[in-house]
Amino acid sequence: MHQKETILSHWECDPAQGQLSNEPNVSLRGDDQAHTGFSFTFEAVRKNIFRTTFTSESHPLPPHPSSAKIATDLTGTSVLVTSSDKAKEIQIGEVRATVDWNSNPHVSISLANDPSGQALHSDLPGRSYVADGTGVAHYSRYKRDSLYIGLGEKAAPMNLSGRRFQLAATDSFGYDVYRTDPLYKHIPLLINATPNGCVALFSASQARGEYTVGCEMDGMWGFYKAYRQSYGGLEEYILVGRTLKDIVKAYADLVGYPLLVPRWAFGYLAGGMKYSMLDEPRASNALLDLARKLKHHDIPCSAYQMASGYTISEIPPKTRNVFTWNYHRFPDPERFISQFRQQGLRLVANVKPYILASHPEYEKLKATNGLFQDPSTNTTAVTHLWSAGGGESDVGGHIDFTSEAGFKWWYEGVKKLRKQGIEGIWNDNNEYTITDDNWECGLDNQLLQVPQTHEKSRQVGVWGRSLHTELHGRASHDALLDASPNERPFVLTRSATAGTMRYACSTWSGDNVTSWAGMKGANALSLTAGMCLMQCYGHDIGGFEGPQPSPELLVRWVQQGIYSPRFAINCFKTGSDNNVGEVIEPWMYPSVTPLIRKAIKRRYAMIPYLYSLMLEGHLESTPPQRWTGWGYESDSEVWTPEIMDGESQYWLGESLLIGGVFQPGAREGRVYLPKASEDDEGYINLNAPYQYLAGGQWATLDAEWHGSGIPVLGRVGKGLPIGKDAQVLSAGEVQNVASLPLDDYRGIEIFPPQGSSNGKWFDTTWHEDDGVSIVEKNKISTFTITYSTTEEDIKVKFFRQEESGFIAPWADLDIILPVGDQRQVIAADNRKMEQPILDEKGRRHFQLH
Repeated sequence: MHQKETILSHWECDPAQGQLSNEPNVSLRGDDQAHTGFSFTFEAVRKNIFRTTFTSESHPLPPHPSSAKIATDLTGTSVLVTSSDKAKEIQIGEVRATVDWNSNPHVSISLANDPSGQALHSDLPGRSYVADGTGVAHYSRYKRDSLYIGLGEKAAPMNLSGRRFQLAATDSFGYDVYRTDPLYKHIPLLINATPNGCVALFSASQARGEYTVGCEMDGMWGFYKAYRQSYGGLEEYILVGRTLKDIVKAYADLVGYPLLVPRWAFGYLAGGMKYSMLDEPRASNALLDLARKLKHHDIPCSAYQMASGYTISEIPPKTRNVFTWNYHRFPDPERFISQFRQQGLRLVANVKPYILASHPEYEKLKATNGLFQDPSTNTTAVTHLWSAGGGESDVGGHIDFTSEAGFKWWYEGVKKLRKQGIEGIWNDNNEYTITDDNWECGLDNQLLQVPQTHEKSRQVGVWGRSLHTELHGRASHDALLDASPNERPFVLTRSATAGTMRYACSTWSGDNVTSWAGMKGANALSLTAGMCLMQCYGHDIGGFEGPQPSPELLVRWVQQGIYSPRFAINCFKTGSDNNVGEVIEPWMYPSVTPLIRKAIKRRYAMIPYLYSLMLEGHLESTPPQRWTGWGYESDSEVWTPEIMDGESQYWLGESLLIGGVFQPGAREGRVYLPKASEDDEGYINLNAPYQYLAGGQWATLDAEWHGSGIPVLGRVGKGLPIGKDAQVLSAGEVQNVASLPLDDYRGIEIFPPQGSSNGKWFDTTWHEDDGVSIVEKNKISTFTITYSTTEEDIKVKFFRQEESGFIAPWADLDIILPVGDQRQVIAADNRKMEQPILDEKGRRHFQLH
């Protein structure tokens, strides 16, 4: 990577701004003999969020940041400012920020009463903010032996320490989950978590760059991390908090909270490129047959991800032409979609933001400047794009979403698909892996604000190719919403920026490979994704590319996958036919089909819990899947490498601790049980032999793959709301075209202490809504159960808070005890309680009216 650093060493207060001693900000001008006109600013915008800029006329602010500048709001927070000639200290609540400019600007951030006495963040003295050719770099101190996480989606392990990463996105088909970089996301958010506090740096630029996280060091400069940005000036936010929860919430305040996801999207999503690639039998018939097989095998399924085979031209060249239909494979698309929907499956259609030269509307887009322009030829930019089978390509161009013509063409294409009956859009291959940063954008999209500093800067590299990933998401989102204004849009995106997730509600880890290591490493990606606010996230169960999974690996992956926010089986197994490939089907190994059916049904039963976690993320930013140390920062064991790697276990909400088995033939799983304080009640093994386990220890649990499955533990004192183990009708759905059962059952599996709680009450709260409505019309209700125990009975209280206007379609609540618990359940308010019944596991169910 070309390097041309300039370090300005003479800085003064900006005379145009003055140096107001009582304001929590700093504005500086930097000059030396070779460079003039650089400026540096530092300002407090929230009690734990600071904004820094480092710019000049030649290095202006990013033209379309992935986070809009937020207004300063320090209401209700004590602010104390102390100034001197060359330094300023800003104390906001418990956060202390110091800026000095004796040489180049140096920022230090710390928390009051930090027992370590160390700064959470400290710039690298003498080399903090530097110009680097057409871009900039920011150097800061690296803390060895601490946890670094983030950057959207990076190769396992979760701890990014000691590595170098490209800040870019690419189509990494068949990647190695432990080595490949970059993957599919471009999110420059780096978090450093320690037992004494957390800090994060977030760049709002869409430009490409790199992050080195302690992997480079220097005898003079010591240990440092470096953010390098290829184009433009720096706009960076510093987020401070006691815990990771504080950091994630501050980040959400900047870029937006996770979107609402339709309730149906938490069911099993089927996929596989083969079906839509078939000419004989026709793809439409093959897909209807798939729906019938799902019913035959009693495997619930909510949607099918329809790969792009439906767009392949019927005549040579048989290439993929987005927004067209192959009428041999799908003679009557609308009739097929209606028939498929009547089987209970929605369709999520694959669309790709490029157009081949053979596409029937290529010339139209070319004439209206809907594609990038190549200044070296003064005509439409041309590159090779995936066209047919694996590795096959043809020439064409990417849609320029900064152009009015390109954005509108895409919007109209998606809107037409929605009117035909497609209910979700799958924005695929949207990494914008173009070959020349100097290609030019149209910049006439009315949704785009072009600052004066960039009126003559049209280069893709300057604006950031990932900007088009964001606008791609917006075009699909807006089209779905305008076509169905009362339904929340479902946009699934493969690539993403921080801004993309304001329009796409779901994403996944792309084209992974079938392997035991791939299944294990995927957990680390999930945890990072959630903290970067990609919270309806998952993986292609069983692996997208590579060999077919063995029966054991498929069962293990399904057992693991049901405990993630997104559960999908989708693949392209390259075979003798490079165009069709093979698929993973839940019944492909008859000997293990009952195990897979059992796991998928368990997934459906848990949807009330999973869906509630999504609503919690939407309201508060908290991710559904959480690092083992989330909320357990005081436990020293969570700071050891095995736990910081994030590969072998995680929290799913507050109630479930999920382990795993990642080697063939293994009969046991090893899990660490975190402990926050002496008041912690421990855990219940939810598999045989159902023992109680104390926190603060490593536990080795039985985990036969054809028996109890992977380790799953319930946190004592919590509960797990459940529903029917089948696909049900969401409360907000107007029509029941598939004759689905109603969502009129609710139970809660409680995890009480083994003996008396000595008067202590435990509580679990979950959220529900109609599963369909958009944010403006959505009503969220809250349900809380509390319980206290003695040796003989369990006393419960239940509260329904439905004042929002959403009335749940279920009336009674089943209270389900752990296996072997013979105590009576009593309603504290003398509400009627039915006599217990036993389920197939031998658990006692008490129904509360």
